Amino acid sequence: MNPRIRRSARKETAARCGALIALATFCCDAAPETVTMNVRMSEYDFSPNHLTLEHGVSYRLHMENRGKETHEFTAPVFFAAAKLDNPEALNRERTEVVLHPGESKDVFLTARAPGAYDLRCGDHDWAGMVGGITVR
Repeated sequence: MNPRIRRSARKETAARCGALIALATFCCDAAPETVTMNVRMSEYDFSPNHLTLEHGVSYRLHMENRGKETHEFTAPVFFAAAKLDNPEALNRERTEVVLHPGESKDVFLTARAPGAYDLRCGDHDWAGMVGGITVR
């Protein structure tokens, strides 16, 4: 094989390898997908009543109130420990999400600190509307 053609073929192969490495790096560095978790509220229950999240993972908590009363997803310590991407979905104090009957809201967050956190409905915990959140 002609030495010029051989050099040209090596340069072309090197360029293709470089492009593949750049593509692989881009794909691997892409932002991780957001994990959706659905939470339904009714009288007087969270479903599920316990959430397990991984720290450092981005989540979309999709909350729906299917009850006839206003319910809250109250978890002040958990929300304080999380990175909230849309804090306006919470109340002014950033302690809970208030949902009127038939309403749904999404909270986008990243759980930062492993631990166990309390979850309750601020108005109906007396009726057993309680649960928990575990971040591993």
